[in-house]
Amino acid sequence: MNEEALGKKIKALRISNGLTQIQVAQALGVTPGYISNVENNRVAMSLRVLIYYAKLTGVTLDYLVGMVDSDYQETALDNALKDRIFMLTDEKKEKLMKTLDIWVD
Repeated sequence: MNEEALGKKIKALRISNGLTQIQVAQALGVTPGYISNVENNRVAMSLRVLIYYAKLTGVTLDYLVGMVDSDYQETALDNALKDRIFMLTDEKKEKLMKTLDIWVD
């Protein structure tokens, strides 16, 4: 992915998550000007900031930098499922896997 496309994606994710540049800057420990510069392709985010931005916006780092199928984007449902699965005990996760195996086959 080129930096221009990344800046656009970063801006689109910020807006779709209802965040301002100030809110993102505060969450990432950078300045609002830095976020503006990233979105306008004047600077590139460091790997550390990219990782935090991906977490902040609920996407994977792979999705953010274009390493997965370009047609795939995590949805709110994907994120809700992950959150629920994360809270399960290992025993319940095993039961869920058995149930999913029945549905997938």
